[in-house]
Amino acid sequence: MCAALSSLYEERDGTLFATEYCRGPWSPDAQHGGAPAALLMRAFENCEPDPALATARVTYELLKPVPLGELRVTASVVRPGKRVQLLDGSIYTPDGTEVVRARVLRIARAGVESGPALQPPASWQTAEPMEFGDFARGLTIFPGDGMEIRFVKGGFFELGPSTAWFRLRVPVFGDETPSALQRLAAASDFPNGIATELPWTEYLFINPDLTIYVEREPIGEWVCLDASMRVEPTGVGVSQAVLYDAQGRVGRSLQSLYVAPR
Repeated sequence: MCAALSSLYEERDGTLFATEYCRGPWSPDAQHGGAPAALLMRAFENCEPDPALATARVTYELLKPVPLGELRVTASVVRPGKRVQLLDGSIYTPDGTEVVRARVLRIARAGVESGPALQPPASWQTAEPMEFGDFARGLTIFPGDGMEIRFVKGGFFELGPSTAWFRLRVPVFGDETPSALQRLAAASDFPNGIATELPWTEYLFINPDLTIYVEREPIGEWVCLDASMRVEPTGVGVSQAVLYDAQGRVGRSLQSLYVAPR
């Protein structure tokens, strides 16, 4: 780990800069999807915030690999409303290439009765942090360095469904404490990575999108994913996870997949 780094993103000479903590495990020059998802969530939270509205859904289109280094982020309200509101946001490279596009649905808060909370899986306290070892190739990467991962069912190198807890090791931006929704976004891009149905050594798994349904904001540092994957013979797949905090279910994460032999 590079000790000089302290967050996923920071400001350098007045510009936004993605540090090595954003790096994904597949390319030394590209980010893991959880990092830009958290960054855009931060931009949406800072865009015309209204405590009367709750973020109910976020959909990300991962248009191109997101590089490390300098970036530009935008967010704006495109459909104002007191009950329903839509926001659009994007991440751009310095040459103006759009690499991620996202849309947020906000809806009005209202007090209603609900059923009993769904209890979370086994606690993160029952498991040890995952060590990526040779898989990281000696580099600082988002899984492991930027994000602590603890499996309570299955494992990263095992086939089939799995359940794991996630905790950001570093802030999303500067020295800011990550918000609940930023923590949720950072963890929600992992179903594809932790619940594969086919061997990593033989197949490619690429998720060009990510959708998060937020039933309520998580409480505390830890977010749990109870994840699974389904792959059809056509090469089209879907990864999904039910999301929990220590008190119960908080939402759902969905990813479309392009799957092909290496």
